[in-house]
Amino acid sequence: MKTKEVTIVSGKGGTGKTSITAALAALSPLGIVLCDADVDAPDLEILLHPEPEGEFPFMGMLTAGVDTDRCTGCGKCEDVCRFGAIKVTGGKARVDKNFCEGCSACALVCPVKCIAMEDTRQGTWFRGMTEHGPMVHARLNPGGENSGMLVQLVRKVAKEIAESSGAGMILTDGPPGIACPAISAITGADAALIVTEPTMSGRHDMLRIADLCRRFGTSAAVVLNKADLSSEGSRKIEEACRENGLPFLASIPFILDVVHAVSQARIPSKELTTHLEPIWRYLQGM
Repeated sequence: MKTKEVTIVSGKGGTGKTSITAALAALSPLGIVLCDADVDAPDLEILLHPEPEGEFPFMGMLTAGVDTDRCTGCGKCEDVCRFGAIKVTGGKARVDKNFCEGCSACALVCPVKCIAMEDTRQGTWFRGMTEHGPMVHARLNPGGENSGMLVQLVRKVAKEIAESSGAGMILTDGPPGIACPAISAITGADAALIVTEPTMSGRHDMLRIADLCRRFGTSAAVVLNKADLSSEGSRKIEEACRENGLPFLASIPFILDVVHAVSQARIPSKELTTHLEPIWRYLQGM
């Protein structure tokens, strides 16, 4: 049986995407592998408490490095750097990796060739085991580059684990928004669950991420969270789903006990069971 990958996304942060992902994992009728692809702000581990099985460096783009023994402090590198990443201090060129964009201009103009482009650690990825299955997650360094590459990496490892273990599904907690990390998270997935909320911005961002899914050939369906906070907003979300051919899977009310569960780093599975059953029926029928 082919392993299916479902990516849970949202057009904006704060819709309840991660809480719903964790609850789906806890209520899964299948063998699953979990993947947190929100590498800029990962928090699925807070609810799932994985037991560590491995920690690995993520090497991103090349950045400049200076051989200070050979550097003459001429300053040509500083003059050519558009990003303020390299400065001559104490007679030697010094690189601030947080600002280097890897353009290689400094290495090209260096008269003594003491600057070379080198591998740079941009983050860390992890393997672990949760009560509900294996988990792969990652953390990009603050200001780190190549978040899309790190998303692809954790998805690749999750797929390898799923195929070797015979798991029926990968549940991927995707990043919010429609930028490069979100594109990396949905491309090639079997389905995307869009978690939204009953607000004007929620409707707008839901349609943006739905359009992104269409462009990359990923089928999408919608889950409305905190639905009872605005009956008018909920009506407009359902109307937009009908108009755009988006399956509307569930309408989840605001549940204070879910807030309490999450604040205690506990999966709100008991609180969400009845609301998530139609979602699992949809996923099993894909």
